[in-house]
Amino acid sequence: MQTNLFNTIFDQMGHVRGQTLELVEGVTEELADRIPEGFRNNIRWQLGHVYLVTEAFSLMQLKLPLQLPEGFMERYAYSTTPQDEAAKSFPVLTIPELVSMLKEQPDRIRETFPISRLNESASPLTTSTGLDLLTPEQSIRYSLYHEGLHFGTINAYKKILSR
Repeated sequence: MQTNLFNTIFDQMGHVRGQTLELVEGVTEELADRIPEGFRNNIRWQLGHVYLVTEAFSLMQLKLPLQLPEGFMERYAYSTTPQDEAAKSFPVLTIPELVSMLKEQPDRIRETFPISRLNESASPLTTSTGLDLLTPEQSIRYSLYHEGLHFGTINAYKKILSR
């Protein structure tokens, strides 16, 4: 039974990520950097943020190593924007670089993650909305919801910016 859970949760991660990557096909560097009027982030930030949160929520509770380039936390953490001085001091990854990182992440997490630890009690992770995630499985499932939110934001940005 647990193998089915493992396959299901990571298959879902791969599917959700595939949808995100399909959405950003053809996004140019220029489009990725434009911030729609009334918003504070851009498509590039959305992609980096999705990568960061998936990495942290999937691996942090079990103290597994995160694969984050230098300055990634400062550039893409919750409440940051591309306009932050701290963010500006680190290199900007290109859209192909971000896409490459996003493509490899689900399989790497699947390979790294010990199936026996999905439902292990861990120190709670608290989301920005105040939800306590008590197991790695809960955290991974939440990261799928989180990516869906940002998928919607990227989709809206693309529509707004193409007018």
